[in-house]
Amino acid sequence: MVRYTGLLRWIIASAIIILCTAICVSANELDLTAKAALLMEASSGQILYAKDIDQPLPVASISKLMTLILVLEAVDAGKIALDDIVTASEYAASMGGSQVWLEKGEQLTLAELLYAVAVGSGNDASVAVAEYLAGSEPAFVALMNEKADELGLTNTEYSNASGLPPSILGSSGRQVMSARDVAVLCRYALSVPLLLDFVSTYEYTMRADSTKKPVLWNYNKLLRRYQGVDGFKTGFTTEAGHCIAATAERSGLRLIAVVLGSTSDAARESDVTKLLDLGFREYTNYLIYPQGTVIGEIAIPKGDPEIVKLIVSADFYAPVKRGEQDQITTKIIVHDQLQVPIAKDTTIGSISAYLGDLQLTTVDLKPEQSVSRSSVVNLLLRITRQMICHLTEGSS
Repeated sequence: MVRYTGLLRWIIASAIIILCTAICVSANELDLTAKAALLMEASSGQILYAKDIDQPLPVASISKLMTLILVLEAVDAGKIALDDIVTASEYAASMGGSQVWLEKGEQLTLAELLYAVAVGSGNDASVAVAEYLAGSEPAFVALMNEKADELGLTNTEYSNASGLPPSILGSSGRQVMSARDVAVLCRYALSVPLLLDFVSTYEYTMRADSTKKPVLWNYNKLLRRYQGVDGFKTGFTTEAGHCIAATAERSGLRLIAVVLGSTSDAARESDVTKLLDLGFREYTNYLIYPQGTVIGEIAIPKGDPEIVKLIVSADFYAPVKRGEQDQITTKIIVHDQLQVPIAKDTTIGSISAYLGDLQLTTVDLKPEQSVSRSSVVNLLLRITRQMICHLTEGSS
């Protein structure tokens, strides 16, 4: 057993941007109709397939993913609530394209409008929730672009909350994202509370207490057609073509696939299916250590006990190409200046898995048992033993 007595400071920066700069490791060329496409492993941000992933392109209603993120983060922060009543403005009710036929002054709950956005891709609902959160759509768009900057989406620009072509709305702005930016946004979206609940819903009935119209069916047909798919969003305009950002999980391996500018609905589904098939065929989520495995021990000079075993706090998986499991290396880092007492469930370090220089995943380390403060008597005995050992080692 390896014994770790050196204590190092563990500083982990926010990994959303850095991890997504991974190199595409798949040499497979797929026959795709899309202008741009990307396949990403979600936990590491590792890019498994890439085609023109940094080209800014119109993405149509995939833009609504950012709208959902901002509103649901505000819900999570307690700024607004799902049962809040939202009143549709004349402007929101005027939106064309996909819609749920809001009328000026109509009142619906925020939750119902979010389903209208996530399931029915309602442009009118998107504007209504944007206005409710920020006061106006332009103010909301400013929040969208600020969030894009925060996440490092360098090839993204928003000019509205719905994804409609700016020219239709009389705007001179741009509504574009790159495939890489969409994937990074999707990866971030996985951490947003309730988001998957909304985008994984296949059918939803609007105005359930009155007209029961319209009944919405999710444009992401993969929710019913592809095992493991539980998000995210489709998009279509004549300018953007057929677009989709999808995520699927099988046996603990979660993939994100992005297709922009496919030639038809069928071609879009074929393209994204090829990407997901590639990922699940060639990659696996490899179990390195089961939860509770002892992977080392550290000395706590003032602790009782003095020597504490380190265990992994959860099953330690790493996404890796099949056959490359034996190339995985691990690195253990322990927090510096640990203070006693230490509770059993305290995170005191981490273990990370690497494939070359690429960090695949990280799991927290915890002590196998609680550590209390050692008594003065025990500390004196330790000092005495250390002095005797030192003197003994120095004699010949």
